[in-house]
Amino acid sequence: MKRKILLNKIILVIFVAILFFSFGIFSCTAQKYEEEANKQKIGVVVSILPQAEFVEKIGGDKVNITVMVPPGASPHTYEPKPSQMEDVGEAEIYVKVGSGIEFELNWIDKIVELNKEMLIVDCSEGIELIEFDPHIWLSPKNAKIMVENIYNGLVGVDPENKKYYKENKENYLQELDKLDNEITQALLGKVDRKIMVYHPAWAYFARDYDLEQIPVEEGGKEPSPKDLENFIKQAKENSIKIIFASPEFSTKSAEVIASEIGGAIVLISPLEKNYIENISKIARVFKDILE
Repeated sequence: MKRKILLNKIILVIFVAILFFSFGIFSCTAQKYEEEANKQKIGVVVSILPQAEFVEKIGGDKVNITVMVPPGASPHTYEPKPSQMEDVGEAEIYVKVGSGIEFELNWIDKIVELNKEMLIVDCSEGIELIEFDPHIWLSPKNAKIMVENIYNGLVGVDPENKKYYKENKENYLQELDKLDNEITQALLGKVDRKIMVYHPAWAYFARDYDLEQIPVEEGGKEPSPKDLENFIKQAKENSIKIIFASPEFSTKSAEVIASEIGGAIVLISPLEKNYIENISKIARVFKDILE
């Protein structure tokens, strides 16, 4: 009986050992397969998260995307890590915003120097720029132009898959058209169309949908005490009770204004990856406030 129990234990140990060994081989094989598959993909580096959404929607499973400015960071102050620069060195395409965000102004020359064979796609090409506002992606109409520019870049380095990219692009452009129409309808007929924002990121959105943005921050600088008095006065004169701020930036001055007008701060991010969901949500917030 004891021999039988001992034999069963030995068999169990051997079985477990074989199982772990097989799992190890499977894991290594799967990892190796994944690495090989990634090597076949087009390496695309983008500056900000919304661009990653655009590239992903067009490129699908044929692209491997690196985002330089990670979630929660500001494209005005971020400095890339060495690992990100390594990805740049191996990429085939760099998709820049091209409208003057500080990250690109500070780093694009180094990025180009690091990989001179890399195609540079300028997302701002064809967009009517607003001075001092680099946030071109916050307009769905601009997003359509950015998508076209990205599509042309992908086709340029991978013409064999043009049909695939074109189909994906057309599907996504339809989604952007739907978003544009929904925002237009949501804001239709609003009489008071002024919104007070801490960070002046919404000029393109305001231009498209006939809103007036009142920015608290100017040129990346905190407002002076006198400026704060003027903003408090404007808010009271226009019955503004909500100050919009971005989670990537300080809300200190916005809190002062909100406190003085008996209002509140609402956080809206210009840098969410899920572009359509984020812009749609923000449009609904604007609609509710303008009611």
